[in-house]
Amino acid sequence: MRYCELVQIANYLKRFKRVSAIFRVDDNVIKIDFGKESIYFDLSRGDSKIYKRDDFIKTKKYFAPFDIVLQKKFTKSKILDLTLLPNDKIITIKAQNASSYKKEIAILELEFTGRNTNAIILDENGVVIEALRHIDESVSFREVKPGKKLLPLPPLKKIKKCNEDIEDVEKYLYEVYEKKRQKELDRLKSIKSIYVEKQIEKLKKILNSLENESELKKRADEEELKANLILANMQKIAPYDKVVELEDFEGKKVKIELPKEAKSVAQMADIFFNRARKYRQKAKNIHIERENLTSKIIFLQRVLNRIKNANRIEDITILFPKKKSFKSKKIKSLNYEKFVIDGYEVYVGKNEKGNEELLKKSKSNDIWMHLKNIPSSHVIIKTNKKQLPNDVLVEAAKLCVDFSVDSKGDYLVDYTQRRNVKIKEKAFVNYVNYKTIKIRKV
Repeated sequence: MRYCELVQIANYLKRFKRVSAIFRVDDNVIKIDFGKESIYFDLSRGDSKIYKRDDFIKTKKYFAPFDIVLQKKFTKSKILDLTLLPNDKIITIKAQNASSYKKEIAILELEFTGRNTNAIILDENGVVIEALRHIDESVSFREVKPGKKLLPLPPLKKIKKCNEDIEDVEKYLYEVYEKKRQKELDRLKSIKSIYVEKQIEKLKKILNSLENESELKKRADEEELKANLILANMQKIAPYDKVVELEDFEGKKVKIELPKEAKSVAQMADIFFNRARKYRQKAKNIHIERENLTSKIIFLQRVLNRIKNANRIEDITILFPKKKSFKSKKIKSLNYEKFVIDGYEVYVGKNEKGNEELLKKSKSNDIWMHLKNIPSSHVIIKTNKKQLPNDVLVEAAKLCVDFSVDSKGDYLVDYTQRRNVKIKEKAFVNYVNYKTIKIRKV
């Protein structure tokens, strides 16, 4: 960010007297609620900015030491001073925590200094309490670590003047976000669309390579016929015969190549029966695999549609939660997908089997969702016995719509606690004591 822009934004921020809430909403973005207004501070290295937006949905929660200290020191705090350091791109917010017994004072430095961009929490004596990025003394003369005195940065050598003043700072902050949103949205759409398209293509190749069920059943019938013909003509076949020609039950000649490994005529029939059984089992398994692959492809196509129609960055990031690594391997179900919204786990069934699994694994106080009067994916929100924020309910309802129907329009989503859902058969249910959310699919 340019220094002249920071000067004007800092003057705009000085009108705020309190911090009602503060937390990270992305890896490098801090949201500060100044009462009824919220400002976002993007501290990405080399691409920092300050902006406002009205379409925010919280999809992540952060529990690093920095985040814990940030909320403890500045939530519900009184702003004592907000200053842009002279000749430097650093905004300092000096605040007193209202809930603190000793009236603790802390300073938040928001540094928009290129590759050294950072957010640092200091005590009154300028000692680092925590920081978004720790910097070792081997990397920089200015060590940023808890317990270390923070050295000042050298002042800017050159200060670029703005060609014109910002007439409306609030409007300008919204425009900054709109540029960021469109740039990041276009980038994410491109990257994630390619990723999902490759997954779809891979599954289609597997699907197309599957053997034909009808052909497998035909082979099973042929092997079974051979077995029955051998049993019906045992007296005509010698154990050492390699090929035999017999009449089937309609009087047609059938030439049978006898299995070399058979030691008796009876064993020949058993071998053909076993082959027939294997072909039938394979046909049955392929049918199941075909259904699973088809449901996965449909699900991924709906993921792709959601990506292409997304208007918010969060609409896409919700679809790709960060994978956690576990020492003990857990078998992941192929029949439902897990998403995370504001720290709450949301599960969406990909097919009927997935819906069944979700109904079985969910707890009585979890929230269950389904489209009203329309076949749809079942959605389960794990509440952990907590009151769900309305934003989480709305976003989960959007997932229910997006992964159940393809047509645009208004849809009603019913939701209730899992204890109010009674299973009739498989994934068919009756439910009571429900509420309804209206969702528009665009």
